Amino acid sequence: MKWIDTHAHVYLPAFVEDRAEWIARAKKEGIEKIYLPNIDLESVPQIHDLCAHDPEMFIPMMGLHPCDVKENYQEVLDALHAELLSKPYVAIGEIGIDLYWDKSTLAIQQDAFRQQIQWSIDTRLPFAIHAREAFQEIFDILDEFNPSDLKGVFHCFTGTIEQAQKIMSYGGFMMGIGGVITYSKAQLDKVVAEIPLEYLVLETDSPYLPPNPYRGKRNESSYIPIIGAKIAEAKGIEMEQVAEVTTANALKLFTPR
Repeated sequence: MKWIDTHAHVYLPAFVEDRAEWIARAKKEGIEKIYLPNIDLESVPQIHDLCAHDPEMFIPMMGLHPCDVKENYQEVLDALHAELLSKPYVAIGEIGIDLYWDKSTLAIQQDAFRQQIQWSIDTRLPFAIHAREAFQEIFDILDEFNPSDLKGVFHCFTGTIEQAQKIMSYGGFMMGIGGVITYSKAQLDKVVAEIPLEYLVLETDSPYLPPNPYRGKRNESSYIPIIGAKIAEAKGIEMEQVAEVTTANALKLFTPR
């Protein structure tokens, strides 16, 4: 089976020392591509280094993570925008709003999100949304734009079926499902069971949120089939169908409008 990890931070220092080993494990499990969302200015050269190691497997995005929207965010955004236009990136990300860690920065997170959505529209690239305790705030901003101009993915989707329906109503968005679907308390499998497979892509968000039975350890892309198996179980379908459809969805997602 062929798989795609649509969201992984495997360029971070935690993955440098054993790079050859975890890449080999991913390839053994059929992981053909790993998409790399940027975090901030410091992570840009880290992404470039990993992409240079294997440009067919590692695919870069460019954006400013909402948790890194600080007082100097406009200066950082300007630098990242110049970077976006200087090299071939496949998406804007990861961008969005996070109200779990710091609600005091909501106003500047909203401004940074709007600006980066406009980058997406201008470049015709999709964007990867980070939505933590901020679905309504994100929906409110998306509703300011023309839905036909928007295409992207709600990374690490852990919402309700009502929120999933809102996402599907935009027409151009998918939902990234990761290791949380294996957490019994999350009940995400019950929501995913009601979402058409055509709206789902797989991700690990490595090194974060590893699936069971690896909770408490570093996540990595080789665990994607575990997520695929849980989706298959939740929907009562074959794992091969999950692999085939989510891989096709990922390739469609990261094709420019």
